Amino acid sequence: MSSALKDYLNACQLRVEQALDQRLPRETILPQRLHQAMRYSTLEGGKRMRPMLTYATGKALNIPESALDGPACAVEFIHVYSLIHDDLPAMDNDDLRRGKATCHIAFDHATAILAGDALQALAFNVLAQDPSITATPENRLRMISALAKASGSQGMVGGQAIDLESVGRKITLPELENMHIHKTGALIRASVQLATLAKTDLEPHIAEQLDHYAKCIGLSFQVKDDILDEESDTATLGKTQGKDKDNDKPTYPALLGMAGAKQKAQELHEQALQSLSSLGAEADYLRDLSLYIIQRSH
Repeated sequence: MSSALKDYLNACQLRVEQALDQRLPRETILPQRLHQAMRYSTLEGGKRMRPMLTYATGKALNIPESALDGPACAVEFIHVYSLIHDDLPAMDNDDLRRGKATCHIAFDHATAILAGDALQALAFNVLAQDPSITATPENRLRMISALAKASGSQGMVGGQAIDLESVGRKITLPELENMHIHKTGALIRASVQLATLAKTDLEPHIAEQLDHYAKCIGLSFQVKDDILDEESDTATLGKTQGKDKDNDKPTYPALLGMAGAKQKAQELHEQALQSLSSLGAEADYLRDLSLYIIQRSH
């Protein structure tokens, strides 16, 4: 990772951490235990990849970061809610997330379910009411619609359902890609789309190119996750290593072999860069993020 990208990512992480803290209910507000669980799961952890993409897309389009704090928080709230629910015994049954005990272990199963529910609701409340969002009322409504679609049965939740149905089955590469276009890719695409919707006069073909970029990196992110699940370790990942393989889940290395999976990630990175060819240096952070995704260690 270049020093410039590292500095930018650190700045984005700090910015979104502060924005999340401001928008989360305080632990002193009733019901206190629920709010404690929401803050425990959201703050002080995670790569913040989705908010980074929102900010980096905004930079490419010359949108002030202050106008993107709300969308960046909304997409992260959805992401954290999905992690809380994914870790539950009825789903992936994991006890480690972001280097600490998962929400249902640190609190209890019922509180974890409610914390996820509350974070999902908070995401849409932010998009609907946050005063920092400067988009037109029409585009604010489009933001809500885009995040709802990316989060629901045609997006992330649908992908998780397909994932659960695929355990122990032999599926094809197109089926695996379709699963991850929904499960992982939809929210990554929404992270970029929310930023494009903050730009009132954006030319449609630029929005389409940025959406294709997001589709490519959404897949490459999952390919790299599958690779790391086999090559990394629990301490580095901050979550249980080898979980997917142990649960007999379909992965890119399982279908393509490790070398094939790494080649797939590289091809997706190259396609992502091609999608940005009409943009200048203002999109360099997006280019660097695509490379970082396939080179990261956790």
